[in-house]
Amino acid sequence: MNMELMVRDAQGRYLVATAEQILEAARQVIDWKVPRGTLLTSTSLARDYLRTKLGGYEREVFAAAFLTSEHRLIEYVEMFRGTINAATVYPREVVKTALQLNAAAVIFAHNHPSGDLKPSGADRELTKTLKQSLALVDILVLDHIIVAGDRTMSFADSGIL
Repeated sequence: MNMELMVRDAQGRYLVATAEQILEAARQVIDWKVPRGTLLTSTSLARDYLRTKLGGYEREVFAAAFLTSEHRLIEYVEMFRGTINAATVYPREVVKTALQLNAAAVIFAHNHPSGDLKPSGADRELTKTLKQSLALVDILVLDHIIVAGDRTMSFADSGIL
């Protein structure tokens, strides 16, 4: 049995959905499933959420889930977009956004379109820099999760953070 997902275009016609349209719909569904105010105290929930948000991108995207002191989601922000193997991240902009959102904690995430889960030296150094920068304004970095397709790697669970 061959099933195809259909989408409606601007004229009301139904067409076969592209992979990108399906991934965008999945991102919208995860936003409904994990709305603002959701507790992100579970590593598995955070991993599932971030895998759905970042897993299908063909270019590297660096994102942050800004949280309250009780670890409730304030906002998910895709902060920086890059190339197939790198994204430039500006710590000043991360701190500025965290302060604007009145965040008490943050979980960082970025994808590796290559499919390799291993954090690079640059990933480790960036996480250290962000953690130090945010500590100056009393914002806790809870984790940094790498997403590679349908797999994830947690800095916190791996003892890197």
